Amino acid sequence: MTAAVPPPSATTDPDVADAWAAPVAEGPLDATVDIPGSKSLTNRLLVLAALADGPGTLHGALRSRDADLMIEALRTLGVEISEGASPSTLHVRPAPLRGGVEVDTGLAGTVMRFLPPVAALADGPVRFDGDPAARVRPMLPVLAGLHGLGVRITGDGPELPTHLPFTVHGTGRVVGGAVDVDASASSQFVSGLLLAAARFERGLALRHIGTTLPSLPHIDMTVATLRDVGVRVDNSRDGIWEVAPGPIRARDVRVEPDLSNAAPFLAAALVAGGTVRVPGWPAATTQPGALVPGLLERMGATTAVVPGADGDVLEVTGTGEIHGLDVDLHAAGELAPTFAALAALAGSPTRLRGIAHLRGHETDRLAALAAEITRLGGQCEETRDGLVITPRPLHGGVFRTYADHRMATSGALLGLRVPGIRVEDVATTAKTLPGFDGMWERMLGGAPAGPGAVA
Repeated sequence: MTAAVPPPSATTDPDVADAWAAPVAEGPLDATVDIPGSKSLTNRLLVLAALADGPGTLHGALRSRDADLMIEALRTLGVEISEGASPSTLHVRPAPLRGGVEVDTGLAGTVMRFLPPVAALADGPVRFDGDPAARVRPMLPVLAGLHGLGVRITGDGPELPTHLPFTVHGTGRVVGGAVDVDASASSQFVSGLLLAAARFERGLALRHIGTTLPSLPHIDMTVATLRDVGVRVDNSRDGIWEVAPGPIRARDVRVEPDLSNAAPFLAAALVAGGTVRVPGWPAATTQPGALVPGLLERMGATTAVVPGADGDVLEVTGTGEIHGLDVDLHAAGELAPTFAALAALAGSPTRLRGIAHLRGHETDRLAALAAEITRLGGQCEETRDGLVITPRPLHGGVFRTYADHRMATSGALLGLRVPGIRVEDVATTAKTLPGFDGMWERMLGGAPAGPGAVA
């Protein structure tokens, strides 16, 4: 699969004058980090609120580039979304969906894959386009699924489009029915169709026909959010989801912290030693980030969940010693950049498996991680479905991010131990975590590291 931004040669060390100097940890950490709401949950809940049977409110919603792109896209389609007392409180008032508009997806996979089925319910054509890097991200499965349900989709040529830009010709209704989809490249293709399916006249019976299905917890998250708003979903058979037609119940809901965004902060305790705490850790969740504590324990950390003033607090403590591991991250590929950075600092080799689908994310993450770790003196090799990382002494240099927020946080992790690392375009973290650099620096200073900015 083509990378969004092809990684450069590992021997190239670009001079990026405005790169962020990743701070080195001067000693063990003792910090509490307040992580904003989950991007995955925020954008799913926004879509369901926009399709609901009445007004609803999201409390603790993430405000980042991806979330704001979703908000603006839904407003473009006619949904009224306003802020409450804080930007993270969002009041959503559904309205008839309108066509004759253009949606900017940016580089947000949730926008480009969740909203075409919504646009099919609009009263006219809706054109989708986004960042240049978004135009190489695969789109065919969700578009082919809609086409199979009788929705007209056009692109720049006579064939069914496979990438941005494209136009969904809404008619105000989708009959629905049965459709086969190959979601081997992304679970978002399944989630996008399921989220709007209750509004289809006959609902939806979706069957995955690919050989693999990455990030299954994200589909479980979609199913759980649908059930929470009264939608009947049958997922009793592997690879098959049946959504019954019916209303989507409006409600007020609080968004969980983004556990995947918490991962680099918690991993910092392993790199620098000391303890990092994240408040609001859910007792039960469908987020793939729930795997973080167990993975960190395998690499040498100790973890504990302790009562806090506002719910449970996850504490992670490390000594600075890191063990390599062999792990299948198929269900939580978004964690791979964090654990690849830890692996490069470990005392033994690591193999990350089951993550071939990362070649189609914001960039080709496997090629990018291999290039950047190698650029700094490490040994990181691509395999068919992952990475093998053999620790080597690292040195300073520019760590490129390829407009990928998780690459930027990986560079910051390496910089805790390796002097002279400069992270190019650290502002790309605004995609899911605005103000990351300020939060990171406050964590090292021991002060509470709450959200550093609001998009």
